[in-house]
Amino acid sequence: MNDRFAPPLSTPLSRRSFLRGSAGLLGSLALPLQLGEQPRPHFPPRAKHVVFVFLLGAPSQVDLFDPKPKLQQLDGQPMPPSLVAGQAVDQLKGRNLVAAGSRFRFHRRGRCGMELSELLPHLGQHADRLALVRSMTSTIINHPPAQSMLMTGSGEAGRPSCGSWASYGLGSGNRDLPAFATMLSGAPPGAPPPPVQLWGNGFLPGEHHGVVLHGGAEAVRFLDNQPGTSRQGRQAQLEALEALDRLRQQGHGDPATDDRIAAYQLAFRMQDVVPEAVRLHAEPAATLALYGAKAGEPSFAANCVMARRLVERGVRFVQLVDDGWDHHGQLVRNLRQKAGEVDQPIGALLSDLQRCGLLDETLVVIAGEFGRTPMNQGGQSGDRYGRDHHGKCFSIVLAGAGVRGGTVVGATDELGYQVVADPFTVHDLQATMLHLLGFDHERLVFRHRGRDYRLTDVHGRVMRPVVTG
Repeated sequence: MNDRFAPPLSTPLSRRSFLRGSAGLLGSLALPLQLGEQPRPHFPPRAKHVVFVFLLGAPSQVDLFDPKPKLQQLDGQPMPPSLVAGQAVDQLKGRNLVAAGSRFRFHRRGRCGMELSELLPHLGQHADRLALVRSMTSTIINHPPAQSMLMTGSGEAGRPSCGSWASYGLGSGNRDLPAFATMLSGAPPGAPPPPVQLWGNGFLPGEHHGVVLHGGAEAVRFLDNQPGTSRQGRQAQLEALEALDRLRQQGHGDPATDDRIAAYQLAFRMQDVVPEAVRLHAEPAATLALYGAKAGEPSFAANCVMARRLVERGVRFVQLVDDGWDHHGQLVRNLRQKAGEVDQPIGALLSDLQRCGLLDETLVVIAGEFGRTPMNQGGQSGDRYGRDHHGKCFSIVLAGAGVRGGTVVGATDELGYQVVADPFTVHDLQATMLHLLGFDHERLVFRHRGRDYRLTDVHGRVMRPVVTG
């Protein structure tokens, strides 16, 4: 146990009990509790922050990141039986499997000559800073468990998200802000919200739960004082609550008492700091134009601006969840729209972080939960076709701290159906993120119900071709 961090256990504060003491102030917010001893990196970190861009729904890699000329040649023709015959996947059984070439052109970008879709011109400007991994694999092809696998290392609910693990390992870089923040965008009308487990703390202490931030006047739900309550009055209330909690601690020895008190205090401090941190009106007009964002108008672009502002202020892990990437039909129209919503803001975020001197200490990850099939789904005529779920191969992009820029890693077959070189898994990505944050993923553990848990479960290896040094 001496070679790994194993902090003293504390009884995690349940969401229900947390809210009971501060319903008006904290609402649905899980806040840092400043527990005990702070973990320390196992070795010097390359990254101090992570910005994780989660393209929820699984973007098509053969239309964005992995060009397939042979697939273009076979467009509209039956898929070769040598690839798809005998596959134990329901989507392949009893179907007329037709090859679907991309409707978008690919261009070489940067000095490295990285091939990227015409839909990603702004990201392409940073090709020499990017590591493009074309050989990711997943064993899960249903959205909720695959999303959970990407963010928590498990397809089952109840595990901490990778942002929570980063918070657990590094703590917050700003005593007035949480270590882990999440922002949402892109949800289609009527779509259910993304599952909270994507930024949940699981069995880690409540301080490591991601705080959901919003644009507009109310950046954090239920953080503001109730009508008629002054800041001085709220402070007096908190002092009274602290005194009562101390009395309870003396009588019952509740180890969560100090955590609860610290949560109230942080919420109080956040009332001043959070609104300023997410206030885009303070940004120069030229900066907002760079991102394609508008002050007071929620969007993925606005969230990217807020991500840079949070990184500047010490937030360790910023999660940008953009929904709407599940394109079973009308792929040409829908993918063009979604790429148009995110390409400029992501390119601007990379440029802005570089301008601020933060890109060298910030890891940027762009990923979906799995890939899309090279086969057609939804009709071949016009732009009506789409692509089904595909776990055998997909692509991700990394940039920033410790990333080997201008690099293409791995390869898929000539039709983009399966990996043929350097396969990597979601657990490998998680191990790599922790590595760049200064942690050995096998040693960053938390004991829960009699066993040690880690983000990568019993899997994972650092993606060495992706990282420098």
